Amino acid sequence: MTERMSGTARRTQVLAIAAKEFAAHGLHGASTEAIAREAGITQAYIFRMFGTKKALFLELVQSAFEHVSDGMRDAGNGKTGLDALSLMGAEYFDQLADRTGLLLQLQGFAACGDDEVRDAVRACFARMWDTAQDGTGLEPVTVKTFLAFGMLLNAGAAMDVEHVDAGWADGVRTRIQSGLFAHVTTDANR
Repeated sequence: MTERMSGTARRTQVLAIAAKEFAAHGLHGASTEAIAREAGITQAYIFRMFGTKKALFLELVQSAFEHVSDGMRDAGNGKTGLDALSLMGAEYFDQLADRTGLLLQLQGFAACGDDEVRDAVRACFARMWDTAQDGTGLEPVTVKTFLAFGMLLNAGAAMDVEHVDAGWADGVRTRIQSGLFAHVTTDANR
């Protein structure tokens, strides 16, 4: 017999289960049957809650990106320039520990062959860009460099480089300090 839950509690449960499934297998590889089985519900109930498998995936990917953007915004709140960027970078680095959220973002990028997913991921990335640029007041080239280092950190975290004993992994793990970005300006980039 399945456990009786409120609609809100059931939705929260399904989102948590689905997040792990999509993070591990992506949009096309994830199984709504596996999600339903683990939740103790039918696939039909998942589709009643979310409409489509893609809609469920998009909700999870957007939530993962929003969590990062919101964390960066909150971390840099009240600061500007490199001070804000440093706090945002520390928050971004700390959020890499959320492996499910990290992999959901990467699965979002991987599924960008789908127009609807690509549009949603673009909007999420635009929000992250705006969070960094508006929250710091720094030039676009500085924001670009900051986010580029962030993408490298994402790749390293996805590969679990913390557990790799090799020079290249040491390089990827190197913590970037905000002073590195002081010289990254439009004038220096000519």
